Amino acid sequence: MPLKESAQRIQELLAESGYDNRVVELPDSTRTAQEAADAIGCDTAQIAKSIVFRRKRADAPLLVVASGTNRVNEKKLAAEIGDKLEKADADFVRGRTGFVIGGVAPIGHAEPLVTIIDEDLLQFDTLWAAAGHPKAVFQLTPAQLVEMTGGTVAAVK
Repeated sequence: MPLKESAQRIQELLAESGYDNRVVELPDSTRTAQEAADAIGCDTAQIAKSIVFRRKRADAPLLVVASGTNRVNEKKLAAEIGDKLEKADADFVRGRTGFVIGGVAPIGHAEPLVTIIDEDLLQFDTLWAAAGHPKAVFQLTPAQLVEMTGGTVAAVK
């Protein structure tokens, strides 16, 4: 069965970038980290959840790829990046990433994003990330996540 258009974009980007990772669409929602873990059959902490914040002064997105069990400490992160963070609404997320909330992939955005990767993700052999659609995911390693995104590894909780 063919992938949804946004998931197919991620699959093509992976292939064009030289990765053999495969996007899969699951029958159940993967909109939350717990739903994704349940659908995949992995630990919730192995879900690389993409959270988009709005950097207030820069009026630009910040992507945080966090372990599925971690809550991002927004105040700490804001102090580290030198800008206030706001929750990004659905229109901002879709406009800046090209994806709906719950399906934001760590790659393939509508514009370049500053990306922070949760250091807790580095402890796992494999991770699962959204692939452009709330029911699409792909498996990757922590090293691939850092390489694909060009992100900075940091403590986010």
